[in-house]
Amino acid sequence: MAKIDFGGVIENVVTREEFPLSKARDILKDEVVAVIGYGVQGPAQALNMKDNGINVIVGQAPEFKADWEKAIADGFVPGVTLFPVAEAAKKGTVIQYLVSDAAQRILWPELKPCLNKGDALYFSHGFSITYKEHTGVIPPPDIDVILCAPKGSGTSVRRNFLAGTGINSSFSVFQDYTGKAEARVLALGIAIGSGYLFPTTFEKEVFSDLTGERGVLMGALAGIMDAQYQVLRANGHSPSEAFNETVEELTQSLIRLVDEKGMDWMYANCSATAQRGALDWRPRFKAATLPVFEDLYKKVKSGEECVRVLKSTGGSDYKKQLDAELNELGSSEMWRAGAAVRKLRPRDN
Repeated sequence: MAKIDFGGVIENVVTREEFPLSKARDILKDEVVAVIGYGVQGPAQALNMKDNGINVIVGQAPEFKADWEKAIADGFVPGVTLFPVAEAAKKGTVIQYLVSDAAQRILWPELKPCLNKGDALYFSHGFSITYKEHTGVIPPPDIDVILCAPKGSGTSVRRNFLAGTGINSSFSVFQDYTGKAEARVLALGIAIGSGYLFPTTFEKEVFSDLTGERGVLMGALAGIMDAQYQVLRANGHSPSEAFNETVEELTQSLIRLVDEKGMDWMYANCSATAQRGALDWRPRFKAATLPVFEDLYKKVKSGEECVRVLKSTGGSDYKKQLDAELNELGSSEMWRAGAAVRKLRPRDN
């Protein structure tokens, strides 16, 4: 592993230079990778591995017709590289368990008997193993249990792969029966197109992931956007102006500078007025939100968020409820204004 200085803390990471695709192919040459679930992460990881020359099959319940048809459209052939879940799991030597967290609990009694001695059970989220007392997902002792978690959505995993870059991923070994669990997970991480891989544990992965999704990445981001937009509108600003100052400038300009060279670089490339205001107000926003993040992490660590997820997503009417909540978000004035703004963006001819 390469030793990298992350802000004064030295960490070990695995890069493509030290673990090239050729090495990953050699390690996986005798493996059959069965991707279980063709929903969110499944398509991206399956297609990236397929494009990288890995022997990949897909396990998908045919009754979920949209996902089954998507797998066929992506080139997987029923009876050849596309099978019902149990059949694919029996054929695989690496079983990538990529259905949703709630579905992993439901499907586990069907999947567990399909695991053969020496197989590898692969996760991209530490949820089911970390919260096993709630999920009932307890692997048999004679298999490898590994994790490779891309730090991005399935859409981004595929897009970055096609662009020749990659999404950074964390990796972990929970159970090493064969003695080659780490080699397997690193090879798979490279095969799915990871930019680099950093070590974690199943527990740390799920604690950080749930905190991030509920916090800065999604929940907090959407919440503070709602609040700022509301204040601007209440003070007479137009929807276009409020949206541009809340979302458009962030996504189309400032966050790209942060991505390029960091937050200080973004600040340095803004006006002196913007710099001064941001530096003055940053501590106030931190002080206001720190207690919320502390409460959030406590609830993630205790399992309270796990119980909430399993209870809500396992309901028979959950899809209807989710669609209603997403529709409420998308039909709000701010995001209707956003749809109009996106249509006005200049496009290459």
